[in-house]
Amino acid sequence: MATFLYRLGRLAFRRRRLFLMAWIVVLAAVGIGAATASGETTDDFTLPGTQSQSAIDLLGKEFPQASASGATARVVFEAPAGQQLTSAANKAEITSLTAELKKAPHVASVTEPFTGGLVSKDGTIAYAQVTYKEAKADLPESATDVLHDVAAEGKKAGLTVSLGGTAVQDKSGGSAAELIGLAVAAVALVITFGSMLAAGLPLLTALFGVGVAILCITVATSFADMASASSTLALMLGLAVAIDYALFIVSRYRSEIREGHEPQEAAGRALGTAGSAVVFAGLTVIIALAGLSVIGIKMLTTMGLAAAFAVAVAVVIALTLLPAALGFAGMRIMKGNLTSKRHKAEERGEREPMGVRWGRFVTRNPVKMLVVSVLGLGVLAIPAADLRLTLPDDSMASPGSTQRIAYDTLSKGFGPGFNGPLTVVVDARDSGDPQKAAENAYSMLKGLDDVATVRPAAFNASGDVALIGAIPKSSPTGEATKDLVGEIRGHSAQLKSETGADLMVTGTTAVNIDVSQKLGDAMVPYLAIVVGLALILLLLVFRSILVPLKAALGFLLSVAATLGVLVAVFQWGWLKDLFGIDQTAPIVSVLPILLIGVVFGLAMDYEVFLVTRMREEYVHGAQPVEAIVSGFRHGARVVTAAAIIMISVFAGFLLDDVALVKSIGLGLASAVLFDAFVVRMTIVPAVMALVGRKAWALPKWLDRAMPNVDVEGEKLRHALAEREHPERPEPTEPVSARQG
Repeated sequence: MATFLYRLGRLAFRRRRLFLMAWIVVLAAVGIGAATASGETTDDFTLPGTQSQSAIDLLGKEFPQASASGATARVVFEAPAGQQLTSAANKAEITSLTAELKKAPHVASVTEPFTGGLVSKDGTIAYAQVTYKEAKADLPESATDVLHDVAAEGKKAGLTVSLGGTAVQDKSGGSAAELIGLAVAAVALVITFGSMLAAGLPLLTALFGVGVAILCITVATSFADMASASSTLALMLGLAVAIDYALFIVSRYRSEIREGHEPQEAAGRALGTAGSAVVFAGLTVIIALAGLSVIGIKMLTTMGLAAAFAVAVAVVIALTLLPAALGFAGMRIMKGNLTSKRHKAEERGEREPMGVRWGRFVTRNPVKMLVVSVLGLGVLAIPAADLRLTLPDDSMASPGSTQRIAYDTLSKGFGPGFNGPLTVVVDARDSGDPQKAAENAYSMLKGLDDVATVRPAAFNASGDVALIGAIPKSSPTGEATKDLVGEIRGHSAQLKSETGADLMVTGTTAVNIDVSQKLGDAMVPYLAIVVGLALILLLLVFRSILVPLKAALGFLLSVAATLGVLVAVFQWGWLKDLFGIDQTAPIVSVLPILLIGVVFGLAMDYEVFLVTRMREEYVHGAQPVEAIVSGFRHGARVVTAAAIIMISVFAGFLLDDVALVKSIGLGLASAVLFDAFVVRMTIVPAVMALVGRKAWALPKWLDRAMPNVDVEGEKLRHALAEREHPERPEPTEPVSARQG
């Protein structure tokens, strides 16, 4: 591989105009395709095999008028201070507004407050329930414009009107996280290279690659259902890894130039060595993201595949467009007008870089550093034992948003459980007495402690499927509500034996519980598959058993610590004021899975970037400790800059008002911080210093069985040395290296 990439680097450098034009044509082609794409993204997903999904499917068949899979909205009314909604003027206004809702396009049904019993006991709060014919993904924005028009009219009449439900679009402005991340990335690159040109190339090629990836994903919406978050995740990860990969190659290119090689030769050597690491680092990220498909939730599958595609594009851009860009830059990339005096002294060899000093410190005190690091991450991981999962709802909306106001108003007027009603379905098609089955289910629900109210059964046209509404006393994300759903489902067997009818629970709350359960159950198998495949890949890269195992175990430590931080902040409320969190809640159920997928890929990036240089030096004859220090000499600055860029991109999401976005930002930023600086920069060198040559040990039978991918460029080095000095014998690697 190293030889192939060496030739590719030289070719792209030499034929730079051709490579650049080819990529411009690709960008133009996918741009035209995206402009003409007719597809749309979706937030809806099905959960095959879960009870809540089976109930939704049955309702869609037996209660088509209920539009079980359709989007819903709640228009919440609150009377002015000292008034009631039941007064003649307020009642007339609300009746007029609900009449407008009934006339709106795509509306399947509207339940009025006064005829549907949707008024609080004190008469100050009421709501209208709107059900649409289409799911949220298929609902045009014009269909929900009426909701905002009604809210505006109600406010003119003196009422407080807010909107909630799945049909309500969040009209808040977008976050500036990407711009903040780019700005910090630019600063980090300038500090790393001391040159505007050298800093600009990774940014430009990364933006080009992300543009191609996002446009391709837009084109894909014409052929497949894509989750609306697919582009966001692809943008975030594509941008971050593209900058990292370009940073690594440009750094190696400048290093080859300093060693006296001509620019074209330096480009070939940079791709032959650093490019190999980029390929395998990219493959680990792709494996981790594509592995989300095994969970069986279509939304996560499309998100993972879209992000994996963006990473693949980033790798190809780094191997083709970047060396072409280096060809245009030429020797100007070496001009460091912004280089600090300390950096210049380091380049002249007059001062050891900070990375080298840190590497020496760790290798001199490996036991102390290992114990402190592991204990520190272990302590941070303790709160993870209390991890609870949920799906986002309006309680996690931005404070002051209409969704959040509607949620809080309904909780105040009707109790916290009113925001998470349960739909109990009695399937009596195989029962001899459907009426009795429904009555038994109704009586059972009335007798449960955590049920606030129960609505009488409503039958389908054939009278053999009943629909019963139940309102919990506890909030939708509360543990008591989860226990209640389990308790109701536990009565299904008794109802089946007594009447022959099946009992199922669905509704948004039940679906959330089922999703969280499915994601929780999938976490261990997902970890096993992703980590297992990546271990095989790292085994090929490093030709060592200990190095891949150490990499995986270190990753598990950083993930556990990150989950502990999330639980402490978002569930327990520690430092919540610092992060602008107004109330505690369980962790969003998709976050741990996404965290594992994203961070595992990034962690292996840092492992490959840092340890490949260590192996390269070891194969070339360096002693184990000196190989570690040399790896830090060449890789610490790059890994540090890459981690700072990642942390900056992710931490920018902490500025968002939405708790869900904050949790994603804090989770990813914390994970990169722990993994890059504690695991890769501290635990990894400490362990390798302790085990010495055993770090590179590999059984002979396995060494013979595995293909040699030559990620460190040893074969390339020999070939180039023979070409430059044909009279000299070919260098030989140490016996220990051949055995390892």
